[in-house]
Amino acid sequence: MMRSQVLVVALLVVLAACGSRGAITIDPAARGVGKIETVFVGTTREYDPAIGEFGTGRSSKVSLAKYDISVPPDRTPGEIRWPKRGRAPDPQTEFVTTGAVIYPDAKTFERDLHRAILTKPASERTVVIFVHGFNNTFAEGLYRMAQLVHDLEMPGVAVHYSWPSTAKPLGYVHDRDSALYARDGFEKLFNDVIAAGADKVIVVGHSMGSQLLVESLRQMDIRNPAQLKRHLGGVVLLSPDIDVELFRSQAATFTNLPEPFFIFTSNKDKALRLSSFITMEPNRLGNMPDGSQLAGLDIQVIDTTAFSTGSGHFNVATSPELIALLGKMDAVQAAFNQDQAGRPGILTGLVLTARGATNIVLKPVEGLNDALQQ
Repeated sequence: MMRSQVLVVALLVVLAACGSRGAITIDPAARGVGKIETVFVGTTREYDPAIGEFGTGRSSKVSLAKYDISVPPDRTPGEIRWPKRGRAPDPQTEFVTTGAVIYPDAKTFERDLHRAILTKPASERTVVIFVHGFNNTFAEGLYRMAQLVHDLEMPGVAVHYSWPSTAKPLGYVHDRDSALYARDGFEKLFNDVIAAGADKVIVVGHSMGSQLLVESLRQMDIRNPAQLKRHLGGVVLLSPDIDVELFRSQAATFTNLPEPFFIFTSNKDKALRLSSFITMEPNRLGNMPDGSQLAGLDIQVIDTTAFSTGSGHFNVATSPELIALLGKMDAVQAAFNQDQAGRPGILTGLVLTARGATNIVLKPVEGLNDALQQ
């Protein structure tokens, strides 16, 4: 018993050891320093005037907003630095918000989002909705979306769905309930995005946000499968904190399982190890040992274990090497297709099939950038 208690305490320390929590700092002057990434937002958090941003309380109303975020030029890919309290921010090294709009109604939000969509080339009029995970403040999820858009050079328009996480390492059960509470809010945001004129919507969920995302898509498919199939451009789950059997049950209810469907996993995910302990399950969807547990589903499982550092819970966002790889995903997919056809791929040793056609293992190799450019 003592050994188990020590394990839980140690893992909670790992999850909590992130210093002061992220908060929004507004500095319009930063607009001339870093690259501005615009992120539209839908949230079921209550606005907290005491902190000047959306807090941890639950709201039955979906609030809509837009933030312009300056990504500092002096940083490593995957890194987010927060301004320290009590001093002026340094936009050369720290993420800063240069402007914020909270919309009075959905029509105003849809109008501005429509304009943003029209600024993109016809082939890139896609909207990407990101759903954050467990133990996140509003600012942390928002800035993470801006960092992902910047580092991965995502096409399309960025939208963040922020659900009311309590932002506490010991708030796991509360957060799980809040994620379920926020399902209808996600569906409303998805419909608002469609009303704004998005050709396709790609949805990305991280950690516990993946549970919210899959549950929301499931209820949307039950209500209107034709609309979901017409507008959903793909699903990406990053380190999903979902019971594997539950996920198979969810997948079985879809009229048509969304395509493409990617799941990024890591066997060294400390956060999901803790979740497995709390739920008394051997593993979660995001740290299952291989893709064989999803046999029969048209899903690609991408193992990022080789890129794990720290908690290993968000490799796609925090590993500079993996960010460089995913930024050239078209070349990776071409190489993978060559390997599948039985011919030597240009990335032999980087992209491998393993334990069945649904499982891809990513491994770093020397000279990655040179190989991708050949």
